[in-house]
Amino acid sequence: MRTKDFFGKFFSKFLVGNLLAMLIVVILAMFGVKYGLEWYTHHGEGIEVPKLEGKKFSEARAIIDDLKLNIVVSDSGFNKKLPADCILMQNPGFGTKVKQGHTIYVTVNSPSSPSFAIPDVVDNSSYREAAARLMAIGFKLLEPQMVPGEKDWVYGIICDGKKVSAGERISIDHPLTLMIGNGQYQTDEDEVEPEYRMMEEDNPNELEKASE
Repeated sequence: MRTKDFFGKFFSKFLVGNLLAMLIVVILAMFGVKYGLEWYTHHGEGIEVPKLEGKKFSEARAIIDDLKLNIVVSDSGFNKKLPADCILMQNPGFGTKVKQGHTIYVTVNSPSSPSFAIPDVVDNSSYREAAARLMAIGFKLLEPQMVPGEKDWVYGIICDGKKVSAGERISIDHPLTLMIGNGQYQTDEDEVEPEYRMMEEDNPNELEKASE
């Protein structure tokens, strides 16, 4: 078989037609998948999430229901400047486009300040460590009270004039005072000397007899 006849059969109209048909089918399938998925998922279409922060939850729910979306309270916080049941945060945020039936998660304002358990920081933490843990929880700290003991070591926590212990729940509205060691230690002489002076002042005669 001559080379011309071989290539002539290879590039016959039938074969070329089949190849072109297959190419057209592939191109149509690609466009079909692309635009079909966009049509099925409503590409480029969506409902714009409204601004819910600062609104009462009942008001926000009415707005969300009208848009055929869902709203769920996922967390609570506390801001004394805002009314109770007011929305503090939302997710997705304002202006985000979502599809019908999407759920909007919100954080609402608690009617009272939250309370937290005091962590175990007394007698096992430095002032810096204890302060960091307490402030991370949300507690406010007053000026520390210095007491005899190892410098910067935490020996106690005072709230409203009373000592509090680990595990006790305290509102974050009540500031705490840490009892911190001042680096000085009381000696036995320091403890006895005031009593000795009182005996000398109150009963000088008995003190003389005792010394005899």
